[in-house]
Amino acid sequence: MGKTLKEYIKIAIRSLRTRPMRSWLTMIGIVIGVFLIMSLLSLSEGLKGAVMQQLRMMGKDIIMIMPGEITDIATMMVGGLELTDDDIKAIKKAEGVDAVIPMTYKGIAMRYQGEKRTVLVAGIPLEEGLDILKSDMGFELIEGRWPISGKREIFVGYLVPEEIFSGMKVGTQITLKGKQFEVVGVLKSVGSKQDDSQVYLDLDIYREITGERTGAKMAMAKVKPGYSTDEVVENIKENLEESRKRKQGEDLPSYTVISSEKMTDIVGNIMGLIQIAIFGFASIAIVVGGIGIMNTMYTSVHERIREIGIMKAVGARNKTIIIIFLIESGMFGLVGGLGGIVLGLGLAKIVEIYCQAQNLFLLKASITPQLVLFGLGFSFLIGCIAGYLPARSASKLNPVDALRGYE
Repeated sequence: MGKTLKEYIKIAIRSLRTRPMRSWLTMIGIVIGVFLIMSLLSLSEGLKGAVMQQLRMMGKDIIMIMPGEITDIATMMVGGLELTDDDIKAIKKAEGVDAVIPMTYKGIAMRYQGEKRTVLVAGIPLEEGLDILKSDMGFELIEGRWPISGKREIFVGYLVPEEIFSGMKVGTQITLKGKQFEVVGVLKSVGSKQDDSQVYLDLDIYREITGERTGAKMAMAKVKPGYSTDEVVENIKENLEESRKRKQGEDLPSYTVISSEKMTDIVGNIMGLIQIAIFGFASIAIVVGGIGIMNTMYTSVHERIREIGIMKAVGARNKTIIIIFLIESGMFGLVGGLGGIVLGLGLAKIVEIYCQAQNLFLLKASITPQLVLFGLGFSFLIGCIAGYLPARSASKLNPVDALRGYE
């Protein structure tokens, strides 16, 4: 059987070599389709991995409370919605809440050694929240020390001394709103350009220099040991509802209360749907390539009618004819798929290198043996499917008519 299969492969290769230009043109459709699938799937899987890694850095006992609906995350993060002081108090009083960290941020002009840049300044209650930021949010210093609560000290994201104020040193002074602050620490990169470009200081000092005396853009709640995170989420919702019932008539924004674990699941599901959509759109190009293979195979059958007649005259069965033509069409798919994989993963790697060089995001091209085998298997299967009908029509040719040059 192995020897017979080897002969079939030789016949298929010989046929491809006799029409090299047509063979390469036929493969282009498969190359383009697999190129799109491999590059987009590799990058989307890498993006998914980077996002999920950031979310998993958060402890499972952390709950996020944000103004607005979960469907409007962008509006929550950059819009004008805020949690009120009463909302923060209601969250703190919820059963099972160990600590609450209100967080707020604003773009502020910062001066350093004669240079002026606008940076995103975040206010965090350091006394209550610093331990949570370190243990549950993955904050880690690569240089310096943590600031002391109540002092005019800041710590900065990784990109602040790298790009925004090139050469900024720990121990030097910066100016915010006309007040001097000491740079005491630099954070390890978390992979997001926005997070790595922020400046952090104590919430009370933040309120003092900005004049924002109340409210917060968002809050994090840490769950007490022994309590279920889902249970505490419901307790927070109940407290917020009760607090807001006492303020009937006031135009208060809606809010979202979600555990870090639930947020990870939601983001994972969204990224999964994106990957399915990517695969669906890119598969259109594969289908077009498959139609090209089918057309080429029908042409090949017509040109090789006498050859088919001779094979059948010497005893070749219908099954043999089908296998020979399926191997030929499968090779179209396989070689085209191999070219698409090389180009697609090559592009994904170039995008990864560019993104990391520009610090746009901690994006890695996910290149795995499973992805490569999937690309090869999928393209070979498309080739075989596209070649089945032409192969079947070839197997049904009458040997006598074929030898006469059936028209």
